[in-house]
Amino acid sequence: MKIALIQSDLYWEQPDKNRNHFEQKINGITEAVELIVLPEMFATGFTMNAKQVAETMQGETVLWMQSLAKQKKCAITGSLIIEENKQYYNRMLFVFPDGKIQQYDKRHLFSLAREDQFYTGGTQKVIVEYSGWKICLQICYDLRFPVFARNVENYDLLLYVANWPKVRINAWDALLKARAIENLSYVIGVNRVGTDANNYEHVGHSQVIDFLGNFVLEPQENEGVFIVEIDKEVMLETRKKLDFLGDKDHFAIHI
Repeated sequence: MKIALIQSDLYWEQPDKNRNHFEQKINGITEAVELIVLPEMFATGFTMNAKQVAETMQGETVLWMQSLAKQKKCAITGSLIIEENKQYYNRMLFVFPDGKIQQYDKRHLFSLAREDQFYTGGTQKVIVEYSGWKICLQICYDLRFPVFARNVENYDLLLYVANWPKVRINAWDALLKARAIENLSYVIGVNRVGTDANNYEHVGHSQVIDFLGNFVLEPQENEGVFIVEIDKEVMLETRKKLDFLGDKDHFAIHI
């Protein structure tokens, strides 16, 4: 599967500008890709002003994602702020080429930034089946919780979108590699760059790691579109040979 990772600065709480910015980058992709990945809260930046900038599932950004997916004939994913039943969610949308949507609400809310005070946490782990791949959707802080990401479903790709700051970027790099190795899965992490309104600097480090912990795409620090191709058959052959997942623990998560 060929995938485009878009690493970008974000306009703070300005969905119109962010949509226009990302649309220009998407329109600049000349290769045929099957999936485009945007960062966490790509329409607004990582803001706690949920009430002021939240959209609905019928809002402009969702419709924009559906329109682009149909136009480009590929899936698009990223997270944004959604209001539903008077609650706010950091929701990752996986928009299929036909416009259908699967969604994942961020399970682990970042209490250090008081995200848990403004948003409602998700309760379900979500695995998307697309183009012959099983893709596990995760958001930023989820990366620090390996039990939730444990590969009990035999997924093929673990996908993180983030607004992970420079001050803790070593953890981002280390944990992405750990998740790949322990789950014998491809891992993709897409982060933002630039300084946000809270004066947190972001240096990206969007990357792709294979099932043995090797880089398919090394951590990138500049704004840009990075296209990679990953091979499911090679991964399955390695799993069959090593069978580390066959020795995994059995457990239940109580949420």
